[in-house]
Amino acid sequence: MRFPTPLLQGRLIRRYKRFLADVLLDGVEVTVHVPNSGSMIGLDLPGSAVWLSRSDNPKRKLAHTLELVEAAAPWGEGLVGVNTGHPNALVAAAISAGTIPELAGYGRLRREVKYGRNSRIDVLLEDDPAKPGANHLSLRPPAYVEVKNVHLRRPEGPHGDAAEFPDCVTARGAKHLKEMTAMVAQGCRAVMLYLVQRGDCSHFRTAADLDPAYHDGLRRALDSGVEALCWSCAITPESIELDRPLPIRL
Repeated sequence: MRFPTPLLQGRLIRRYKRFLADVLLDGVEVTVHVPNSGSMIGLDLPGSAVWLSRSDNPKRKLAHTLELVEAAAPWGEGLVGVNTGHPNALVAAAISAGTIPELAGYGRLRREVKYGRNSRIDVLLEDDPAKPGANHLSLRPPAYVEVKNVHLRRPEGPHGDAAEFPDCVTARGAKHLKEMTAMVAQGCRAVMLYLVQRGDCSHFRTAADLDPAYHDGLRRALDSGVEALCWSCAITPESIELDRPLPIRL
């Protein structure tokens, strides 16, 4: 995914009310949209270098959106993507390109499909019954893919080189685990895909100390047949791309 227009570099003054931040941009203080509902531990430090996109849509209240933060010691190194609106599109494009072997070869990809109790799956993969030679025995079950954005790394913690999720309590995430487990019980594939929007991690873990309920929920889901994958990203001020798979260690 390439950013459609060049990002603007600034300095973070403060983040507040979850979805707002003040940034020093070309010597002027501007308020920007923060598309991230998490705590952004280690990525909300005043003075951090940040990169913003700008929209010319006159209906927007805020023209700028926070896209990237440069992680500073002791919170890692390199650029980190914080816009949670990007991972679904990144994963869908990677699946379509055959980049993720475990999810390759399906005939149809749909996004934001209703399932469970008032939920929408990020990506639904289905075999095409019209393809040559297809029959009910050769068709694979549909694959429900739930994408989670990951940006937390705590280098000074017990697992310093791990990407961790979540960075705060997520009741919504726990609900998704239960619904994915229910899809497995119905004979479908259910895949949790953790997309790490940074490139300085060696593996993935749940942040059990921050949300023990999610940690336990993921363990139960995996025991019930839910699959889990993790990929890290290569990030520059020009683009974000899936880079390599990371092992999952719970």
